Amino acid sequence: MPRKHSKRSSRSHRSTLSLQKTEILINVYDLLPPGRLSTVLWHLGTGLLHSGVVINNREYAYGGHDQPELTGVYWTLPRVEPPGGTFRCEILHGFTLAAPEEIDAILLEASDAFRGTGYNLLTRNCNHFTSYLCEKLTGKPAPAFLNRAASIGVALPCVVPKQWVEPPDFETAEGELVEDAAAHAHGRSEQDRMLRSSAEVPRLVGHEQDDRELGHDGRPAGKSGKGKGKAPVEG
Repeated sequence: MPRKHSKRSSRSHRSTLSLQKTEILINVYDLLPPGRLSTVLWHLGTGLLHSGVVINNREYAYGGHDQPELTGVYWTLPRVEPPGGTFRCEILHGFTLAAPEEIDAILLEASDAFRGTGYNLLTRNCNHFTSYLCEKLTGKPAPAFLNRAASIGVALPCVVPKQWVEPPDFETAEGELVEDAAAHAHGRSEQDRMLRSSAEVPRLVGHEQDDRELGHDGRPAGKSGKGKGKAPVEG
């Protein structure tokens, strides 16, 4: 009897390991300046939002650029606020039973589907990417309120400045978006305000730096990680 029990326990243990769940989180950021307007729109569910999907302590998001055949999907450490943005909440979206190699394959597929030149604030933005990735991993899309502002823009395109819709021009270097000096100017456009350099270097999916250059916490080797970095993104 003890031997049979041991074998049964061993099989049960292997079965549990094979069905290990991976937590899928969504981090939500408000891109409007803190104040009464952003607070009201947030509670109404119509704020201008950016989002990222957290998988195994990496936050994946999507932004636009003008480099042909280059993905717009990148990752940073969780809760690195986009320039001008404020962290609002974390949503436990669900779990995936996919194995690590399956998750990697899904991420590569998403990075191929969401090229930087395909970015459009109204019809293909960071929240569309979040919903796409969540559905691939858990079988259900992200909450609809994330993209409600874009839906309003599609219905009423006249209220959206033209320069918000097309991806801006900028250079890339090893996955890091280079800050445009014009972004410092007073009264810059929403896209310019959102595209700034980062101390927490974002890495394009499929174009990451060699792991040997990274510390155990995912930060570049030699960096303490103190202080807040700003991830260059478009929401």
